[in-house]
Amino acid sequence: MKAQDKYLTFVRWSEEDQLYVGYCPDLFPAGGVCHGSTSVEAYGRLCEIVDDTVKAAEGHGLVLPAPQTRPMREVEALT
Repeated sequence: MKAQDKYLTFVRWSEEDQLYVGYCPDLFPAGGVCHGSTSVEAYGRLCEIVDDTVKAAEGHGLVLPAPQTRPMREVEALT
């Protein structure tokens, strides 16, 4: 698993902006970091930003915050 895959990332609709906004609370606690006219577009941009941030930090020897944010409810697979 890549380091960036450990961070919670999600997209949600913003009524205020009338766009989808991408979030990664552990890396960017101030709020949304990208937007798109579709959820897929916003999520793609968010993944690029998270990947770039993690790679840049690792390349410069910086310590990233530990991934701590989790969804409010864990989903269990039905067997």
